[in-house]
Amino acid sequence: MSLLTVDNLSLSIGDFSILRDVSFSIEPGEIVAVTGESGSGKSMTAFSVMQLLPERAKSTGQIRLEGKDLLSLSEPQLCAIRGNDIGMVFQEPMTALNPVKTIGAQVMETILIHTDMTPAQAEEQARDMLTRVGLPPDRFPLSRYPHELSGGQRQRVVIAMAIALRPKLLIADEPTTALDVTTQAQILDLLKELVAEFGMGLMMITHDLAVVSDMADRIIVMRHGEIVEQGETRALFADMKHPYTRALFEASGHQVDLPDAPDGPDPILQVTNAIRDYPLPRTRLFAPREHHRAVNDITFTIHHGERVGLVGESGCGKSTLTRAILGLEPLQSGSITAFGHTVGPAMNPALRSGLQVVFQDPYGSFNPRHKVARIVTEPFHLLPDPPTGTARDTAIAEALTAVGLKPEDAQKYIHEFSGGQRQRIAIARALIIRPELIIFDEAVSALDVSIRAQILDLIADLSRSHNLSYLFISHDLSVVRTVTDRVLVMKSGEIVEQGDTKEVFSNPQHPYTQTLIAAAPVLPQVGKGAA
Repeated sequence: MSLLTVDNLSLSIGDFSILRDVSFSIEPGEIVAVTGESGSGKSMTAFSVMQLLPERAKSTGQIRLEGKDLLSLSEPQLCAIRGNDIGMVFQEPMTALNPVKTIGAQVMETILIHTDMTPAQAEEQARDMLTRVGLPPDRFPLSRYPHELSGGQRQRVVIAMAIALRPKLLIADEPTTALDVTTQAQILDLLKELVAEFGMGLMMITHDLAVVSDMADRIIVMRHGEIVEQGETRALFADMKHPYTRALFEASGHQVDLPDAPDGPDPILQVTNAIRDYPLPRTRLFAPREHHRAVNDITFTIHHGERVGLVGESGCGKSTLTRAILGLEPLQSGSITAFGHTVGPAMNPALRSGLQVVFQDPYGSFNPRHKVARIVTEPFHLLPDPPTGTARDTAIAEALTAVGLKPEDAQKYIHEFSGGQRQRIAIARALIIRPELIIFDEAVSALDVSIRAQILDLIADLSRSHNLSYLFISHDLSVVRTVTDRVLVMKSGEIVEQGDTKEVFSNPQHPYTQTLIAAAPVLPQVGKGAA
């Protein structure tokens, strides 16, 4: 008997069909990956198994866990199964965790609800689970709060909560999407070890085929709420039968047509011996104030028309350096010069207009109450004489058209667009005043592979048509490899290696760069299996 069997599952919310005749199974100790674009029904399939669905949702078919039909159970019966027999790791750990409860209390919660253990026994088991996921109490006390941990550490806490009672089935929904390559590799290794150790089934939802190619026993490919192809991993990669599977594979390894960088020696951004310190809390009343050095003596230059990548793990100082370049963080020493003028918190608006940024989460950087026309014209306040009337409408139309949208989209609200379209709007906002330098801060990390390929092609086209210079910050080495001329590798606040992108990736000199490249997932060769 299979651990989980899904037969002809169909799901609708109101009159809108979400899933259609979805059928698959998962055996004990088996890793099954569910992949596809955003909106393909991956997460809704997982929520159907957990029976965490909206009120108006209606399901037909069968979902059986060791022969028990979950669709026929009452809510109290389902509550007894969730966390006990089925654990779930949600995509965004900071949202899944309670910010006002300690990590120890949150891991203990599942244990106390489903067992008769005393609080002392539950605390001991919570301590064991946190140790098992790489958070030993001597270094990470149970009294810590989620905000005191990094993204990868928070994800480990969520995993500890999900496996606290050694469930028979673990569902992981995009568990590594926003993590850097080394942390991602650690989380994937941890999940594989837990499956082998506990003998549980793992249903892993992801849009990254490279991530699952070396991990999953079987792959399920979904599109528009249907399974278009499924099979054993190596066999599926060796012989992809459905055009959509082949399109996903090609998009995962997409190479953009980046124009040649101009040879002009004209520097537009110079960072010289930049140092940024943050004060740490005092350990006792009259103790001297200590500091954490987030950026340590960094020097580099970006020339006109040049595309530079910045890579490194979470916490290496990339974001701090970015804020300093944007004039949002003061330096303790050193200098940053853009277009021949010093950058700082009190920089001239005219100078700031030449330097724009595209953030990682476009939806979070937009005001949802404003229409697109107002959103994309926000940088106009930096201009001494911003366009008005017809000239303003023309500028909006040109910016939206440049990023592949329609001029009439200006009258829509941001919730009416997909994730990829929102990122296009964010690029249009940065582009509308024709800046000389754009900073892309993890601009494609949360997008599925096909949308990511479109955005990367767009960036290459804009580089060609607008002679655009940019600093591309990402933890995805495969993306940095294809859209940059030069790359900087950052570790613990320092640039440990820099040079021509192809040279650095093909012949890394620093051990840290070698570690990053070795940790990056790689797509298998088509027709040769996943070996």
